[in-house]
Amino acid sequence: MDAATLGAVGTIVVGLAAAIAALIGQRGANRASQSGAVLGGYSTLVDNLQEERNKLGEKLAENERLLAAAYRELADARTEKAELLSQIGGLRDENRRLRDQLAELGGQPT
Repeated sequence: MDAATLGAVGTIVVGLAAAIAALIGQRGANRASQSGAVLGGYSTLVDNLQEERNKLGEKLAENERLLAAAYRELADARTEKAELLSQIGGLRDENRRLRDQLAELGGQPT
């Protein structure tokens, strides 16, 4: 083999080695890129979950506040109802007493 042939074969071998090294390097870059994408996706997922958890916590606090207000309103309504029932009882007693007095005076109770 002469020097020109050896030079051509050497160039071809070096070219093939460079191509193989480029392929291997590209695969490593793809793996690193995919790994980064997975970690980035995981981070985004965690952020979204934390945001959702915060929203649910705020909604729960608002519902607790509304529930407490509803219980207060119910307690007030019960107190008001008891007062009205007491007033009704008093008025019935007074009506009965007035009818009795009217009957004693010779009137016709209505």
